[in-house]
Amino acid sequence: MNGGTAHLMMTLVMAVVAVRGYPSRRSATDLDATPRTTVTFDELLGVRRFNAHTLNYSTLLLEDNRGILYVGARGAIFALNSSDVADGSHRTIHWEASPEKQTDCQQKGKNNKTECFNHVRFLQRLNSTHLYACGTYAFHPLCAAIDANRFILPSHFEEGKEKCPYDPARGYTGLIVDGGLYTATRYEFRSLPDIRRNLHQRPLKTEESPLHWLNDAEFVASVLVRESRDSPVGDDDKIYYFFTERAGEETTSFFDKSHTARVARVARVCKSDVGGKKILQRKWTSFMKARLVCYIPYYEVLRSVCSLDGGGWASTVFYAAFTLSAQWRTMEASAVCRYSISAVQRAFEGPYMEYQDSARKWARYDGAVPEPRPGSVSAWGCRAGGGTGQPHSPLTPVSPEQCITDHSRRKGYNSSQDLPNSVLDFVKLHPLMFEEVKPAGGEPLLVKKNVAYSQLAVDRVQALDGRSYDVLFMGTADGWIHKAVVVGSGIHIVEEVQVFRDLQPVESLVISHAQRSLYVGAASGIVQVPLATCARYTSCYDCILARDPYCAWDGRACRATATTDSTGLVQDIQSGNKGCRSISGRVCVPIGSLPWKNRTVLQGDDVLLPCDQRSNLARAVWLLNGSEVLGMGQDRLRVGVDGLLVTDTLPQHSGEYRCYGEERGLQTLLAAYSLTVLPELPRSPTAAAPPHAASQAANDMKVAYISAIVTLVVLCTVLSTVLLYMSCLEKRKGKYVLREPRPSSVELQTVSANCLRKGHREEEEEEELTYPDGCLRIIPGEAPTAATSPVKELPVASPPLPPPLPAELTNGMGALPNVLRKMNGNSYMLLQQQEEPLVSPLYSASFTEELSKILEKRKHTQLVEKLDESSV
Repeated sequence: MNGGTAHLMMTLVMAVVAVRGYPSRRSATDLDATPRTTVTFDELLGVRRFNAHTLNYSTLLLEDNRGILYVGARGAIFALNSSDVADGSHRTIHWEASPEKQTDCQQKGKNNKTECFNHVRFLQRLNSTHLYACGTYAFHPLCAAIDANRFILPSHFEEGKEKCPYDPARGYTGLIVDGGLYTATRYEFRSLPDIRRNLHQRPLKTEESPLHWLNDAEFVASVLVRESRDSPVGDDDKIYYFFTERAGEETTSFFDKSHTARVARVARVCKSDVGGKKILQRKWTSFMKARLVCYIPYYEVLRSVCSLDGGGWASTVFYAAFTLSAQWRTMEASAVCRYSISAVQRAFEGPYMEYQDSARKWARYDGAVPEPRPGSVSAWGCRAGGGTGQPHSPLTPVSPEQCITDHSRRKGYNSSQDLPNSVLDFVKLHPLMFEEVKPAGGEPLLVKKNVAYSQLAVDRVQALDGRSYDVLFMGTADGWIHKAVVVGSGIHIVEEVQVFRDLQPVESLVISHAQRSLYVGAASGIVQVPLATCARYTSCYDCILARDPYCAWDGRACRATATTDSTGLVQDIQSGNKGCRSISGRVCVPIGSLPWKNRTVLQGDDVLLPCDQRSNLARAVWLLNGSEVLGMGQDRLRVGVDGLLVTDTLPQHSGEYRCYGEERGLQTLLAAYSLTVLPELPRSPTAAAPPHAASQAANDMKVAYISAIVTLVVLCTVLSTVLLYMSCLEKRKGKYVLREPRPSSVELQTVSANCLRKGHREEEEEEELTYPDGCLRIIPGEAPTAATSPVKELPVASPPLPPPLPAELTNGMGALPNVLRKMNGNSYMLLQQQEEPLVSPLYSASFTEELSKILEKRKHTQLVEKLDESSV
């Protein structure tokens, strides 16, 4: 997606948000945050890796107190040392699908390279002694209770078709809550999606008639919220499910009229639900679902959800990542929204929707609601409104929610089996709520172009300013991790880290507070990444500008706050530009003296003054003798992402150059140069020929070239005729038969003038084609075919090229990039010298002039010594 299309898309996003009645306080640029720093695979620090002879390390279970990371993979379960996953102390359970099941799987038409294996999809603690694991087992799901101490498979297995999906690619989520197994997926090959409870004396599932409660749902996550803790009304714990499903004809918003393919949902069930007595037997009586919106058009595909409770369920927040729906295959983008538990509860307390057969769509239900009213709750006994959307008298008693509370028990409803038939009938026909679950602040935290987020993990960090900050780790579909801190209503992306060299989706993320590590699961293995690499920030201003809640400056180095006494530490998460004593005004002075580099060049040469900007958010500011260089607006001075390029230098370009990185109002000195431009030196008497003499010499050389070429062509023609005559004569005598010509021949290859640069990135790829000194190399090759004229086989004679310029006269051009590099995270710039390619004299009338220029420049360069010196 090019920049114009991306900008148009972001404009459309903001327009739709405004039309829907939720005006954004921020621009599209504010929403599309740029990672401050980029850490490539080769720059990783403190990373540990684990992989074995298998694939798909996607199911993770961290037991921080035991120091164990359990990993479910294809055909295996591993127990790793959480302090160092690569120390070799891991234990392994091999759990492969039997050959008979694999054969049966292949006979059903499944892929014998991806599907007909045992993919471990579920792995959790069952009790104090055992783990519980489920695998697809070549489309014949099995489950097993594993002794955690012995770490071996049991002698018998349990049927898994009610607990685990057949298909390893099917969306799936599961939890073990107080001994009960709560799972959600499409369990059987042709079954409908379902939310089920097993390992419980009263198994439950969702209703399928007369309305499907779930419509081709792909489940993403499930979260337990302990709402019974410290509840003044004796409330019940709830399990929240997040998924994407095919939408019906819903008319809840302007946007639904134009797009009803897929929508994101959140559903809820009560832990103590035991089903109905006559109606909804062995079915959920507390199931309800609502739409989850992020207020961005076409961001309806929910990819990941994570949660934080902040020490109490009432402060629970959910973070959700969305990607573009299938209608936008030509573009890639993601959105991240934050939701509070109170926003979810408000949606479930609101009016219902009802499916209208005549109109074949869902619409708001405004009829009577039975008592006790399912789904709408006010924990303190009274509320305005009674489910019809019309105001109630303040004295109207409020029905308890479907979960049984103390209020329900006082009315004789001790379990869901005591509920009246009218309530259960209503539940069957009204699973969908009218109100949408809105994000905090009414808008996304982040909308990111050219990124597909696949997984989220969140941590809450206490900063030095006394505030708590949520730190998001966002895994991408191409193997990167974006670490971001939530500041107010926005996100600051601290860094983007490439954790896998090969492109692959991040499938699992787990945070360890004890080890201060992030565990990343993917197809190729497990990666243990430090939550922060503070040592990467080498100065106070770099540490402060990073705004990393895990890091702070101690006066000498950037250190992790969790391992250092907070006394004397400096940190600024809110503004990211305060606290460094080395800041004079708004200019940051590096610790120690910054070395000056001397650069001396000849008048008319080009020179590059490198300046490395580590931050993608910084702007390069150049000062020449104290005055700012305005880049392209100033004659012969070009500011790029790698430095300042001075073209066709003049004596007035001499002076002191300073490069600053400007970020958040601070200017950081990064490089300093003293440039001297020498005037053009006088020529020697032998070289100072009059103009007419030089012109005459050029004409004479041109005539000599043409004469030599004509002579060679004539000789080749005569030689070809003689050879043809001799071959025919020999063939007549029967002594010689022409064969396929395979003489040794050569091809003359010419490399661009760019080969004169030192340190060119493409030099490694062209190393096989060039001599160390320059641009030509004779390469053995195949002879031309019989149809090719022998005349074209002979190389055209040309004068030898002069040797390349000495390294001292490249004037820093070795650092000139010839590849696209990042600029401010999103834009790109190609900084390349404009040079004329070398051309054969047969096709260029100015060959002599070009050669004269090269020879003359060599004469100049030989007169100057030590043109490039450093003061270091």
